[in-house]
This record gives sequence, structure tokens and C-alpha cells, in this order.
Amino acid sequence: MSNEAIARSWFAAFNSHQLEVLLALYDDNARHFSPKLKIRQPETKGWVSGKAALRAWWQDAFDRLPGLHYEVLSLTADEHRVFMEYTRQVPGEEDMQVAEVLEIEAGKIVASRVYHG
Repeated sequence: MSNEAIARSWFAAFNSHQLEVLLALYDDNARHFSPKLKIRQPETKGWVSGKAALRAWWQDAFDRLPGLHYEVLSLTADEHRVFMEYTRQVPGEEDMQVAEVLEIEAGKIVASRVYHG
């Protein structure tokens, strides 16, 4: 699967809240950074590592925000990463522009980092 296809699968799984499908795209020891994670769980300094931590983070988001949806604006992929720009949409909240980088090795996401702006 190409890195762009991995990113498209990522959006499909995230937007349908298919947590196990989303997690299958990640390496078992993947790391993830999010400014929202830094706010909600300050002790993490914004970072979680491993599928159990990713599962807990996203399950919480899906439970709290059942209407959470990402609208893809652009994807730029090379052989090592995908730079994604999207609009975070939650009913009752103002839309937020987001950028995220997926670092990919051997067909699995090994790290991801979210930027708000």
C-alpha cells in the first residue's frame, strides 16, 4: 500500500470511528503527539506511545465527540511520510484547521504529530 493510500485509509477509519481498523495502520510501538492530548492529559506532555495508549486516546475522543469528522484538504506523500491538512469538524464547535504528519516505515505508521493553526 502506498503512503498516500495509508493516509486515505487513515481518514476513512477515523471518520467512521473504526478504531481497530485505524490502529491496524500503526506499528505496535508507534508514538503520537497532539496539542489536545497535552491539554486533556498534561502529564503526557502531548505524547502517547503504543497501541494501548492510542486506543485509549481515540476511544475517549470518539465517545466524547460522536460527530467528530475530518475533511481532507490536501495530502503530500513521499517514501517516508505523509503531510496531511484537514479541517476538524465537531457539531457545535468552530471548525479547526489541522496539519498532521504520519511517519511510515515498512507500511506502518511509526509516529504521528498533530499541529493546530
